[in-house]
Amino acid sequence: MDRVDAIVIGAGVIGLAVGRALARRGLETIVLERENAIGTGTSSRNSEVIHAGIYYPRGSLKARLCVQGRQLLYAYCAEHSVTARRCGKLIVATSDAQRPKLEATRAAAAGNGVELQALDAQAAQALEPALQCVAALLSPETGIVDSHALMLALQGDLEAAGGALALCSPALALHCDADGHVVEVGGAAPMALGARIVVNAAGLWAPGLAARTAGLAPGHVPQARHAKGNYFSLSGRAPFSHLIYPVPEAAGLGVHLTLDLAGQARFGPDVQWLPPGPPDAIDYRVDPARGESFYAEIRRYWPALPDGALQPAYSGVRPKLGGPEAAAADFVLQGPAEHGLAGLVNLFGIESPGLTSSLAIADEVLRRLGMDAGSAA
Repeated sequence: MDRVDAIVIGAGVIGLAVGRALARRGLETIVLERENAIGTGTSSRNSEVIHAGIYYPRGSLKARLCVQGRQLLYAYCAEHSVTARRCGKLIVATSDAQRPKLEATRAAAAGNGVELQALDAQAAQALEPALQCVAALLSPETGIVDSHALMLALQGDLEAAGGALALCSPALALHCDADGHVVEVGGAAPMALGARIVVNAAGLWAPGLAARTAGLAPGHVPQARHAKGNYFSLSGRAPFSHLIYPVPEAAGLGVHLTLDLAGQARFGPDVQWLPPGPPDAIDYRVDPARGESFYAEIRRYWPALPDGALQPAYSGVRPKLGGPEAAAADFVLQGPAEHGLAGLVNLFGIESPGLTSSLAIADEVLRRLGMDAGSAA
């Protein structure tokens, strides 16, 4: 049986960031990916937003790792010629009844060390003349990033440090042996691969893999829930230069307007809870009929949205750790201190702001493994 120092399962933005960090520590590292390309799951099915760290409970992993990750990400993109832009974001209240939510959002952000600028309607409309609102918050640190270029840069760093990427190599199960862990790898040439360190960064598949990890107590295996988010694109050019977000809603951040790096607008995601089932069974097609509800939501802040202007774009699925009635769960980074298995880290519920937090999550994984993250930056 072949052995390496470290195995990372999943080649999304999190797995690539973790693999990069381990390889840069001098560990022989392999990143296993079930698909035939990197980042085909959650990492490529999101808004590509660099979040400031506004919404998350003070002291949570989401809050801390988002703020740290945002700073690391902007610096990384500048150093590696990955396109990223601080375009800023407006969080808008469209009625007086929403003003308390807007103020609560500002207070939550301040608790996380993120300062937002309060704007009245006139000031907000001076920035965005097509916007309708009664008040807004400006987040100057929010931006957008080319997520695929970011993942290619992380892969390049991984390989430059001696790490390797193995595509079409699904991790089927995991068990311990005298020297650490053994991953049963499927694909065209099934094999067993041993390592002292294993990081489960399998995204939607992470809870299922944890359930097939011999020796991991059932209490450490969360129940996976999936919330689909549908996006619609705008035909024609939007009259906005900032991202526009309504005040937050349950399970998500509302039907917001984001811009890609070419300036084209897309709207979403909505929240569509899926029945329990394996990730392989998820239907990513966007039902055009869902767009009808988007019009009313968008017109609260952009009343001039033309009829028939929205087209189905794509969808993504959030790896949730609770159902529709539960409060949004924090990231779960479960290391040896939690489950008692040396060298194993499981990552669960890495939804938004996972892209923003990716480099900080990688550093946190090293810490959970008893390593100094600083030398891997």
